[in-house]
Amino acid sequence: MLNVENLHAWYGKSHVLHGVDLEVHPGEIVALLGRNGSGRSTAAKAVMGMVDWQGRVAWNGTPLAGRKAYEIAHLGLGYVPESRDVFPQLTVQQNLLLGRKGGARAGRWSEDDMYALFPRLGERRNVQAGVLSGGEQQMLTLCRTLMGDPQLVLVDEPTEGLAPKIVEQVAQYLTLLKSRGVSVLLIEQKLTIALTISDRALVMGHGRIVFSGTPAELRADAAVRKEWLEV
Repeated sequence: MLNVENLHAWYGKSHVLHGVDLEVHPGEIVALLGRNGSGRSTAAKAVMGMVDWQGRVAWNGTPLAGRKAYEIAHLGLGYVPESRDVFPQLTVQQNLLLGRKGGARAGRWSEDDMYALFPRLGERRNVQAGVLSGGEQQMLTLCRTLMGDPQLVLVDEPTEGLAPKIVEQVAQYLTLLKSRGVSVLLIEQKLTIALTISDRALVMGHGRIVFSGTPAELRADAAVRKEWLEV
């Protein structure tokens, strides 16, 4: 589905990514791991057309170079930012409805699905998003993206700052996506969650991929974990 080759990216004159290669296949969860500043979020933003980049990024064989973020989204990619960007003056329900893509076929997910997955959102459907807790806003951002019926979701640090119970719900949510045919590129620091639900693991360091393998192989590679993951 997603194929990235020799990806370089910049913030102004700062060269952040240095030849990143990665791919995501249909129906799999790929964990993109690494310390803060390793380039993980920048890789996701490059795929979504949100930063300057060079290299090759293709979606189902279609090059994404030169496309705007909304055009990439309409091709079937969803992006959940770490910043939990909700529309604060709109209600939970209105935020969810904004996730739908106009004129699109009926998706795999409905508003009721979102409330069933996160009952707390159902309880607060008429509450303005700006007064939700951080965990509730994270749930809403995840669900709003899903309402657009993406084939691949890039999720940036979905468990950051969340209570353990909500972290478990997020893990269940991502596993459910896979069961319904949605692939996931999970940008995460919590190894326990990432390695439990992912099919493959990539580790980034200094803007490069420094490890690629199965979760079992990463668990067994103490040297990689010590150098690139452990604080």
